[in-house]
Amino acid sequence: MIDLSTTYLGMKLKNPLLASSSPLCRDISNIRKMEDAGISGVVLHSLFEEQINAESEALDKFLSHGESYAEATNYFPDMTAYNIGPEEYLEHIRKAKEAVHIPIIASLNGVSAGGWTRYARLMQDAGADGLELNIYLLPTDPEVPGERIEQNYVELVRHVIAEVRIPVAVKFGPYFSSIPNFCRKLDQTGVDGLVMFNRFYQPDFDLEALEVKPNLYLSDSNTLLLRLHWIAVLYGHLRADMAVTGGVHTVYGLLKSMMAGAKAVMSTSCLLRYGIEYSGQILQDLKEWMEEHEYESIQQMQGSMSVRSSTNAAAFERANYMKVLSSYVQPEAKRL
Repeated sequence: MIDLSTTYLGMKLKNPLLASSSPLCRDISNIRKMEDAGISGVVLHSLFEEQINAESEALDKFLSHGESYAEATNYFPDMTAYNIGPEEYLEHIRKAKEAVHIPIIASLNGVSAGGWTRYARLMQDAGADGLELNIYLLPTDPEVPGERIEQNYVELVRHVIAEVRIPVAVKFGPYFSSIPNFCRKLDQTGVDGLVMFNRFYQPDFDLEALEVKPNLYLSDSNTLLLRLHWIAVLYGHLRADMAVTGGVHTVYGLLKSMMAGAKAVMSTSCLLRYGIEYSGQILQDLKEWMEEHEYESIQQMQGSMSVRSSTNAAAFERANYMKVLSSYVQPEAKRL
């Protein structure tokens, strides 16, 4: 019998495939479909720091000045464009826990330590099995050094960990001068998992309307390569579990992630493209591949293609760099 199980954030999962944070997770019926399709856990859509601040601001203005100052909430984004509010989010956790047996991981999206971290504890009290802290921060001030940005991340993680007893994972982007050093700093906070990587969605320019417009491009399999690279480099050097998010569209993406050293993979784009049921196909393909290649368990392959076996990781990276450049074959020029 092939064993597909893995452990992530201290939780025993029946397989490594989780649904990552997305609009699909707003609907309880979708979460049920995810469990039925074989998905081993769900990361709910995020509760944004701005949503909590907007609710608190509105309440404070109402209590202090009455309804005449209700327009003050206009200074915040329209939260209905994101998702449900803080209290509704907590209720959504409760309903999800009642509806399925797989782990439900809540998600907080923020950039600063403050009163909003109290919601980490409220999510725990609502029944969340774990918490993913999605830190989405784009530094724009040229006076702020990178070291301070990293320290802000670390302090924010420590604040959240201090609020809860459930496991906490951090989802972050790849734009740091030294990913290994930054990950070690996060690891030293006691965080339980590192989710690599958040994608920053760059806006585009509308030349006719002269406006900046948001753009959302779903990931593809090439998105996975950056994740594989750093998880393979970091495997064996951190206490925290590592998870891949972004670019897992087929069984091969899942297999590569495990061999790099991930404990779990999280997928959204392929579920949006092909439907929730597609996850069942990935898991069936996983069983068939493991049978064909005589693997007995997921644990058997985890970290098997990491850089850990190399005594000089920097030399390993340089060697791969040279191989890539020398492997290019120029195609024949096309006639115009």
